[in-house]
Amino acid sequence: MRVPEHIGIIPDGNRRWALSNNMTKDKGYEYGINPGLEVFKLCQNENIKEVTFYGFTVDNTKRPTEQKLAFTQACIDSVMLLTKEDCEILVIGNTESNAFPKELLPFTTRKKFGNGGTKVNFLIHYGWEWDLNLLKDADFSKKHILPYIHSKDISRIDLIIRWGGRRRLSGFLPVQSVYADFYVVDSYWPSFTPKDFYDALDWYNKQDVTLGG
Repeated sequence: MRVPEHIGIIPDGNRRWALSNNMTKDKGYEYGINPGLEVFKLCQNENIKEVTFYGFTVDNTKRPTEQKLAFTQACIDSVMLLTKEDCEILVIGNTESNAFPKELLPFTTRKKFGNGGTKVNFLIHYGWEWDLNLLKDADFSKKHILPYIHSKDISRIDLIIRWGGRRRLSGFLPVQSVYADFYVVDSYWPSFTPKDFYDALDWYNKQDVTLGG
């Protein structure tokens, strides 16, 4: 089986899952923490070199206060949970904003935990416009634009998996996603099962990946 080197995860549907389980919307985020750990361990098992989790965006901070507090805490808890694993963590987001959690500032340069290994990226208070705003100073005579974006330390993505049935990127790493295959899981993120992951890998294995060639 051809395995992607880098997978992007869009863990959508937390609020809808909460409502379907007779909870308020803010309660859904904490149920998305363990699925993230499961995905990480599956990536380890399949020798996937890098995985990027979409935490929350600049636009998400427009939501009601109780939801904003809940998804921020869930992101903090998710990062801290992975510090107990063999991995290398990087958090990318607008650290100049008050909405960026101070607890995650130490992770804005890549940190190795345990024996290292799988690179794990979290997009926290991330916005695609913020990511690309350095391009105004770019030298376009050069071949690569990666040095001119905030997320320059994240590699090109092979496969993006989105839960919750939505068929859009929602601003997820536009440069790294340029040649990514996009797989949608209709069930909500808190309802994650390993089958979701392996169905996505099986689907990816059948795609004709040419990178434009």
